[in-house]
Amino acid sequence: GGKLGLEGLANKVDLSQSRVLIRLDLNVPLSKDDGVTITDDTRLRAVVPTMNFLKEQGASVVVATHIGRPKGEPDPKFSVSPVVGRLSELLDTDVIKADDCVGDDVKKMCDGMPKGGVVLLENVRFHKGETKNHEDFAKALATSSGANAYVNDAFGTAHRAHASTEGVVKHIDGPAAGGVLMEKELVYIKGAIDAPKRPLTAILGGAKVSTKIPVIESMLDKCDNVLVGGGMIFTFYKAQGHSVGGSLIEEDYIDMARDLLAK
Repeated sequence: GGKLGLEGLANKVDLSQSRVLIRLDLNVPLSKDDGVTITDDTRLRAVVPTMNFLKEQGASVVVATHIGRPKGEPDPKFSVSPVVGRLSELLDTDVIKADDCVGDDVKKMCDGMPKGGVVLLENVRFHKGETKNHEDFAKALATSSGANAYVNDAFGTAHRAHASTEGVVKHIDGPAAGGVLMEKELVYIKGAIDAPKRPLTAILGGAKVSTKIPVIESMLDKCDNVLVGGGMIFTFYKAQGHSVGGSLIEEDYIDMARDLLAK
């Protein structure tokens, strides 16, 4: 698409006078023992180039992310608190954590942060409106952050139309851009798919077939082989008539899986 990159964003707005709402994927694995020790900080390190760019431009940044799959309500074991320390180290900035991602207290905190500061909002999935992309929640995110520009650098969630990835953009009076990771992934995928070395095999994983259907369909058109792994294989197994025991399946998508297999 005609998505702006970070350089393009910097040309459109004076970032030194801007507050940017950025959607990141800071969903890092935490230790099974204590639930707070980060066992792999790859995702945190991955956002540094985009965050540094914004910092160098003098922008104030409000970070929205999710951790895990809470059920649309606050759950301390999915708090963003465990990432604050490591993120602060990596960004060489004192990251300030908010106790929620919307509301008056969040607005006060965002309004009060220093130039070049970073506020980390609490898990956006603590609200049902996030995954359902509710208009009122998306609007509250925009208003509470007070942002006049938006960046999405959460490649792993970009294909889902959630409030923090899609809905919020309509309510921010200013440009929207993709970050460094987003550009890298898109360029890579475009190259791999548009001018591939053959034979081309795609490997897909994840728990759900439902969110991947467009991806699988486009892969089937372009690839010689498509290998499916992860939790979604059980819906395909069921479609083939295998027994799947108590495994996760999406009943509504068994016919769809059957059609995909036929292709």
